[in-house]
Amino acid sequence: MATPGQPKDLYTEAHLLVAAIRVCDHLNARPATIDDACRMLGFSVEHTGIICRRLVEMGVLDSVIGTFGERIFIRDHLKLEDIPRGEVSRKLEDEVRKFQDLQRSFTQKIEALQAEQAGKKKNRFAEMEKKLKEEIEKKSKTSI
Repeated sequence: MATPGQPKDLYTEAHLLVAAIRVCDHLNARPATIDDACRMLGFSVEHTGIICRRLVEMGVLDSVIGTFGERIFIRDHLKLEDIPRGEVSRKLEDEVRKFQDLQRSFTQKIEALQAEQAGKKKNRFAEMEKKLKEEIEKKSKTSI
């Protein structure tokens, strides 16, 4: 068993997540969300999302997106026993890191696009101002 400071294996984290879903269902009298489970377990949203996706792929959980967000349901808790025990979830940590890197690069792309759009807007206004000045000069020359 891992101590609080050590990473846990997928088997242990999956059991914790399923237990948290059950407790959230009981306490809130509604199906749990990933955020509910995160708060209960103290896991990051990214980490919990990765565990959820893996458990959905394995058939342990179901995920339903509705008008009030994504809800997670336990489909077959017995499939948790198919997860290898003791294997430290380095894959999960790597997936979380990849996801965070992807989010950072996505944010940087958005910021670059916003800066580019601001530059284009500034150039358009400068161009419009130039044309307007030219028109004013033309009208002032013709009226003299």
